[in-house]
Amino acid sequence: MTIPVFIAVIGAALLHATWNALVKGGADKTLSMGAVIIGHVPLAVISLWFAPTPAPASLPYMAGGVVLHFGYQVFLLKSYEAGDLTQVYPIARGSAPLIVALFSVTVLGVHLTPLQLLAVLTIGCGIISLVLVRRADGQRNGHAALMALITGVFIASYSLVDGMGARVAGTSLGFYSYLGIANAICMAAYLRLKSPTTLTAIATKGRGIFIWGGGASFIAYAIVTWAFTQAPIALVTALRETSIVFALLIGVFFLKERLDLIKVFSTLTTLLGAILLRFAK
Repeated sequence: MTIPVFIAVIGAALLHATWNALVKGGADKTLSMGAVIIGHVPLAVISLWFAPTPAPASLPYMAGGVVLHFGYQVFLLKSYEAGDLTQVYPIARGSAPLIVALFSVTVLGVHLTPLQLLAVLTIGCGIISLVLVRRADGQRNGHAALMALITGVFIASYSLVDGMGARVAGTSLGFYSYLGIANAICMAAYLRLKSPTTLTAIATKGRGIFIWGGGASFIAYAIVTWAFTQAPIALVTALRETSIVFALLIGVFFLKERLDLIKVFSTLTTLLGAILLRFAK
């Protein structure tokens, strides 16, 4: 992985942790999530003026990506309703690189060096260790962990589908812009059926998250989708999940969540994995 790609994915990780914190920190998490996803539309529409039209062969990947992204968003909401950002976010994101790496090597035939595999495993295991985190009352939050793990399966799935789709499309930005608009339409329809008042409230109560959260989310994943075309999907997915470091800092210092030794251990292990990944050939 080249230095520009490495730095770009780290930047995307910071943006990703930021919008997740906005969703978790919001009083109405459904409103926050809806505002973020529908907030993709302005930048996606602007991007279509500059990006080439994706190749028709990428349409099945795009359709699959829309379904998987929507499933991810629904289960992420359920996870945040049950657990802390500093538990849910790491488990969801930590399981994804392990699944992607396993699928890439065993099914897609992608060759990863021993050091690359060690880096991915280190990042994944470091993050997954947060399943040991206890709630404020001292009890383990098994329900939140289960929801987060299901979310991780969706993350791994859409990462693989989007990565392959962007390569087939011939334009990562064009591919993700269309996908982002379609995903926003699905979210709007979902909110219209589930809670019409939430959908209309995005224009008022959710305006800030729509602008800042939606913009950060779109840019973050647009960068990641581009990186999928520049480096192995498994490595990009693993590096992106170093966002746990940013999520932990935001959770502790801004959301006032509890810091313990497990979270510190997980962060240091994840950073070690990122260092290994940077120097792996």
